[in-house]
Amino acid sequence: MAVSSRRRHRHGSQSRRTQQERRSRTQARLLEATTECLVDLGWSGTSTTEVARRAGVSRGAQQHHYPTKMALVAAALEHLLEAQRLAYETAFAVLPPERRDISGALDLLWGVFRGRPAKALMELAVAARTDEELRPLCLDLNERILQVILETFERLFPQNALPPDFVPTMLRAVFAMFVGLSIQNALDDDADGHQAAVLSQMKDVARLIVPERGRPDARPTDL
Repeated sequence: MAVSSRRRHRHGSQSRRTQQERRSRTQARLLEATTECLVDLGWSGTSTTEVARRAGVSRGAQQHHYPTKMALVAAALEHLLEAQRLAYETAFAVLPPERRDISGALDLLWGVFRGRPAKALMELAVAARTDEELRPLCLDLNERILQVILETFERLFPQNALPPDFVPTMLRAVFAMFVGLSIQNALDDDADGHQAAVLSQMKDVARLIVPERGRPDARPTDL
């Protein structure tokens, strides 16, 4: 290959990488802005115009990446699910060794449910009840979140000796309880400590059911 050809090839590769980096950065800003809008303004107040403004990009750039509000929200939903999974696993990994147990896992999960990404997902789930266009996008949202929680649990507690059919049902109950608690928390920020009391009792029960890491000797039938 001639020197000039190698230079053109190298320049072309660098240009493509730069373009991809710019594309990724723009998309990330749009997805984060979508989350902000859903939390701050709700589904009805979220518009592509407001998302573009908050992201600091032109309407043309927004439409180039996500032509419609539904396309934007669909991408944001995927982004939120993956971001929450990674954030949870990372947060658990840096806990002190003595906190890497089911109590620590539940504390972190409660933190996730109170966070802005979870509020954005909750806004979509509630809005989908009456929005015919949004509903198909969110129809399996609960199951997808449950699947993430299940996969995370199995990675964090691989040594558990719980019956295989027990874990999904147990986590479904935890999920349902946290959804209810997070709705209450969004309204009163646990001013009277009721949600904290529920979480404390939940952890007491969970410690009896889920063995400590590395000690797969507990079973729900032992209770």
